[in-house]
Amino acid sequence: AIETYFNAKSGKYGLVELKNRFNDVELPEIVPVDVREMRKKNRMRGNFSPELLDRMKAALEKGEQVILFQNRRGFAPMVECKQCAWVPKCDHCDVSLTYHKRYNQLTCHYCGFTYEIPKVCPACGQPTIGMMGFGTERIEEDIARHFPDIPVSRMDLDTTRSRSSYEQIIEEFSQGKNKILIGTQMITKGLDFDRVSVVGILSADQMMNYPDFRSHERAFQMMEQVSGRAGRKDKKGVVVLQTSHPEALLIRQVITHDYEGMYLTQLAERKSFSYPPYSRLIYIYLKHRDETLLQELAVRYTSKLREVFGARVLGPDNPPVARIQSLYIRRVMLKIELSASMSKVKSILRQIYESMLADDRFKTLQLYYDVDPL
Repeated sequence: AIETYFNAKSGKYGLVELKNRFNDVELPEIVPVDVREMRKKNRMRGNFSPELLDRMKAALEKGEQVILFQNRRGFAPMVECKQCAWVPKCDHCDVSLTYHKRYNQLTCHYCGFTYEIPKVCPACGQPTIGMMGFGTERIEEDIARHFPDIPVSRMDLDTTRSRSSYEQIIEEFSQGKNKILIGTQMITKGLDFDRVSVVGILSADQMMNYPDFRSHERAFQMMEQVSGRAGRKDKKGVVVLQTSHPEALLIRQVITHDYEGMYLTQLAERKSFSYPPYSRLIYIYLKHRDETLLQELAVRYTSKLREVFGARVLGPDNPPVARIQSLYIRRVMLKIELSASMSKVKSILRQIYESMLADDRFKTLQLYYDVDPL
């Protein structure tokens, strides 16, 4: 984590660096593929570039194994009407539903509620409901078409509900019973497979574009960690990294395994906007079933915060998911200097909260604090 490395560099923690892999195994070669260009030339084979399919085929013919990383489970992340662009959303959460082909149903990944797929679009009445995007379940189906005789396993939340299923998938892949492993971030860390020579990162852009100040750091971590599954002993591995933005600085840093470069660019950005490690963050969440009341009280509450904390207060705004389990959500961000007394901040927040209770309606809100959010 950037904050941890910053603390080590500044002497708060001891710093021990590993500059070489065990037994001096070479770092994998990372080959970027511009999927936007491939699609323009009509060369993509579903969600796979020719580069990735060729590398997979060559590895499998040698008896080696392949890992495919897609950090989204389900068959299709989104269902959409191709006529009017209507998208089904959860009745209880402000998120689009994910299609799971295995159960032939739409599922909310926040509250777990399930829905039937409409045969016709409820907005325009046309039978034009289609799938958008792809998750691990879709990848598994596509691989069966490209490599029909190759045994495949999938590791995500849907296939590892029990501890035994998780261990079984790992054991079968370790023993070489399955040749291709498809998975979410579960497969990025702590797994050591001798026969894996090719890793495919199917969509780097999804990770990079998440609306969070840590998204680039996390994308780098996941791509670097899953790359580490490729290559063992005397064999240098290959990672095929599919992206629509191969020119992006973060992609170049992943290709060159340049953690230091990623750290320095992100650090400069964080300093400019007073994000950790240059400040401490407190997220304050307010929840209520009545969105109008929530907005009114959130604005009043934030005004009181600004009277004390001034420009350190941002919001109230909608978080990326602004309703979960029928509760609407507003988020306030508070940036606190490292030199400030957190006990004093806590005392001020308590006073402001108690002053808001003079309005009985505020008592019906749920309010909680997330200090130093991860």
